[in-house]
Amino acid sequence: MIHCYRAAVTDRPAGERGLRLDAARNQERIVAAAAAAFAELGADVTLDEVARRAGVGVATLYRRFGNRDQLVRSVVAHLLAAEVEPVADVETDDPWRDLVAIVEASVAAVVAHREVIAIAQAAGGIDVEVVDRYLHRVDRVLSRARAAGLVRPELEPRDVAVAVVMVLATVHDKEHNEEEDGWRRYLALVLDGMRPAPVPLPVRRSAGRRRS
Repeated sequence: MIHCYRAAVTDRPAGERGLRLDAARNQERIVAAAAAAFAELGADVTLDEVARRAGVGVATLYRRFGNRDQLVRSVVAHLLAAEVEPVADVETDDPWRDLVAIVEASVAAVVAHREVIAIAQAAGGIDVEVVDRYLHRVDRVLSRARAAGLVRPELEPRDVAVAVVMVLATVHDKEHNEEEDGWRRYLALVLDGMRPAPVPLPVRRSAGRRRS
């Protein structure tokens, strides 16, 4: 993320560039500290605690993020950019493997950061923009797999996203999860359902209405 700020301030005076780079670094530190704090302490984390962990003043945190919900949204976007998008951007000569990789990375990221995601869901902190970014990347990978005849031709990005949610439904909280990666068994079952089959999937009602 910092490199984007650097590119944007290249033609600005040196003093202003320095201020903007400092702001970018502060934002990176705050988001990373918030992700770690939410994962460790859950929903009870205060913004004062996040600022302390990030090594910035509380006033600096509030300048970058007006409230807790904005910070949570930024943490979710950061996790997507750091743990899922790099996997989705890798294109090999095996579209099926690429699709499996993005689904697996999606489930693993949510499992690893389940506390943050739960806080975001409770606060309505998962932006439409973040979802759209995710579906766009899924669509790109899925299109290649469809073209190669490796998945059901009627499969849509939304189907893949729902499949991720289905697998996540098998994940228990940390205290009751006897097998941390037990979800991989159910992921294999769901992925198998994405393969070409003689009977097509039922048409979604909303999709049918759009076509009429």
